Amino acid sequence: MTDLHPLPSASAASALIGDPAAFGRVAEDGTVYVRTSSGEKAVGSYPGKTPEEALTYFVRKFEMLAAEIALLAARIKSGALVPSDAYVAVKKLREQVKDLNAVGDLDALSASVEQIEPLIEGHREAYEAKKAAEVAAKKARLEQILIEKEKIVAEAESLAQSESWKVTGDRLKVLLDEWKSAPRLDKKSDADLWKRFSSSRNKFDKRRRTHFAALESVQSVVSDAKKAIVAEAESLSTSTDWIATAKRFKSLMDAWKASGRGKPSDDAKLWARFKAAQDSFFAAKTADLAKREITMATNLIKREELVTLIEAVLPITNLDEAKKALRELLNEWNKIGMTHRDKRASLDARVQAVESVMKEAEAAHWRKSDPAAKARAAEVVKQLTDSIENYEKIAAKSEAAGNAKKAAESRESATARRVWLAEAEKSLAEFS
Repeated sequence: MTDLHPLPSASAASALIGDPAAFGRVAEDGTVYVRTSSGEKAVGSYPGKTPEEALTYFVRKFEMLAAEIALLAARIKSGALVPSDAYVAVKKLREQVKDLNAVGDLDALSASVEQIEPLIEGHREAYEAKKAAEVAAKKARLEQILIEKEKIVAEAESLAQSESWKVTGDRLKVLLDEWKSAPRLDKKSDADLWKRFSSSRNKFDKRRRTHFAALESVQSVVSDAKKAIVAEAESLSTSTDWIATAKRFKSLMDAWKASGRGKPSDDAKLWARFKAAQDSFFAAKTADLAKREITMATNLIKREELVTLIEAVLPITNLDEAKKALRELLNEWNKIGMTHRDKRASLDARVQAVESVMKEAEAAHWRKSDPAAKARAAEVVKQLTDSIENYEKIAAKSEAAGNAKKAAESRESATARRVWLAEAEKSLAEFS
C-alpha cells in the first residue's frame, strides 16, 4: 500500500481501495464484512438494499474518512493549522479509524494516520512563517488605516475655513461617514485623530451659522425683490406677444437667480407662483404654435397645388393671355397665409422661375415692336446696301482702268458686307 497522507481528496483516496471486492463481501443474510490483515470483520448491514448497494455504502464511509486524513495532512503541510490543534486532530482520527465500520484497506488507512504526526513538527516552520506573515499583514493594515484616517483629518482641517457652505457641508458629511466606516486603531491614536477631525467640523459649523445669521437681515429685501418679479410674471402670463414676452420671462428668471436666497418657506411659495405664471404663458404659446402648425400645413398644400397651375402658364403662346393668367394666379398666391419658410423657399423659387420667363418674353416683345430700334435696323440695312453698291462701282472703274488689284480688293469688301447685310436684314425682319 502507498502512503495515504499525500491524497488531496476522496476521489484520490479511492485509489487505495482498488476493487471493493478485494476488501469486502456481503453474506447471504445481508451482513457486510471487511477483510483485514487480522481476518474478516463484520461492519454492519444495509436492510432493503442489494448486496452491491450495501457494499457501496460501506466503501463510501471509508472514502470519506480517507479524504479527512488527506485534508489534514495538506493543512499541516501548508502551515494553516496550529500544531497543538493538529495533534488533537490526529488523535481524533486515530480513534475514528480504530472504530471505523467500513469497507476498504483499513490497515493502510490506519498507517496513513500514523504518518501524519511526524509531519506536524516537520512543518512547524511553515506555520510560524504564516503566523509572522499574518502579523505583518495586520501591521500593514493598521498603518494603511492610520494613513486613511490622517487623510480624512487633513482634508477636514483644510475645509475649516471654506465659505462654500453647501459643498463643504456635504463633503464633511461624507468624511464623517468615511470615518465611521473605517476600522478602529488603538484607543489613543483614534482619540487624537478624532479630536482634530471634530475640531475642524465645529469650526466650520460655527462660521456657517454666523454667516446665515447675517443673511437673515437681508432676507426681507430678497423677498420684496422676488415679490415684484412674481407680480410682473403673473401680469405677463396672459400675453400673446410670444417672442417679446418669452424674452422678458428669461430676464425675469435671471433676475430671480440674481436676487439671492430668501427665507426657504417664502422662496418656495413665491417660486411656485412664478413657475405657475411662466408655465401658463408657455403652455398658451405652445398651443398657439400647434394651431399655427396646422394652418401652415394647410397653406403649404394650397401653395403646392397653386404652383403647379402657375408653371402651367408656360410655354407662352399668347403673351397677353399668359400675363393675365399669371397675374390672377399670383394674386391668389399672395392671399395664402403663413407657410414654413424652409418649405416655402423651393416653391417661391419655382414661381420666380415662371416670372423670369414672362419678363424675358415681355422684353423680347418690346424689342420687336420698338420703332426706334426698327429704324436703327433699317438704317444699318441701307448703309450696308449703299456701301456694297459703292464698292462695286469702284471695282468696275478700277478694272476699266487696268487696276486689277484694287478691283479685287473692292469686290472682297463688297462680298464681306453682303454677309453683314444678310444678318441685318434678318434682324429687321424680326420687327413686327
